Amino acid sequence: MGNKVTLVKPTINLKKQYLEFYQEWKDSGEDMVPWVIEKDPSDFQAMLSFIENNSKGVNLPAGWVPDSTYWLVDAGQNVVGAVNIRHSLTEALLNAGGHIGYGIRPSARRKGFATKILALSLEKTKELGIDRVLVVCDKGNIGSEKTIIKNGGKPDEDFIEENGNVIKRYWIQNT
Repeated sequence: MGNKVTLVKPTINLKKQYLEFYQEWKDSGEDMVPWVIEKDPSDFQAMLSFIENNSKGVNLPAGWVPDSTYWLVDAGQNVVGAVNIRHSLTEALLNAGGHIGYGIRPSARRKGFATKILALSLEKTKELGIDRVLVVCDKGNIGSEKTIIKNGGKPDEDFIEENGNVIKRYWIQNT
């Protein structure tokens, strides 16, 4: 992939590019992943403040852990993906959320970006002092499973949600 990508903290400087990313997800009708990109960006500064506060553990809803959000940008400064990194795990995250949730915009898929965003996210978890990283995906999401395994994921016990959905759980030793 000749396209160099980097993880950046959300910034007002990328507002136009982020809004294009957001609109593409909305138009696709797909679930928006990670959860943080569902946040309405019409008040962009408020969205950025929310993301910043979450990373510092400020004003978190009860039972939430601090989390860091980054955008994956290409050489042209287009936002091609987003990742949300949980600083620790609650029981719910241990079962079905994991440390890292990421998504690649529909038009940028199948180009190696998911493998790259996960690899870069693992560097961020290392900075946070997380040495065993849990990454999960729905059973049947072959692309995600391959991405996690490519990044060193070792399978753990599946978790079955109340609706019967099977969550594949993988641990990555972050050394």
